[in-house]
Amino acid sequence: MLMLHMDPAAWATLGDAIREEFVQGHRAFHHTVADAGELVAAHTLTHVSQSTVVRVSDGVVSVTDGPLLATPLSFTGFYLVDCETVDRAHELAALLPEARTAGLGIEVRPLMLPSGIEM
Repeated sequence: MLMLHMDPAAWATLGDAIREEFVQGHRAFHHTVADAGELVAAHTLTHVSQSTVVRVSDGVVSVTDGPLLATPLSFTGFYLVDCETVDRAHELAALLPEARTAGLGIEVRPLMLPSGIEM
């Protein structure tokens, strides 16, 4: 899984041209992995202000405004890719605009299946 993170406050300050570069970068990436047959799924999450956190304490369920972690960066989306090696996953991650943006990056994490780690 290639996990995307962004600082919503920083995103709000970006000009239209930079935002468009991100959009076009993701479109190009999507075509690249889809054409290679490596794309399994991709989703963008709503703004972090729409998140909630569910907790259960002594059998009582509570729902509070999120996010779970109070950090500037929030989890904004992901690409699930099926590739042969972790090196290939790193190559794909390097194609994303967040990989080339100061203070960001792409978190690459293999999925864990009941039988063990899957790559």
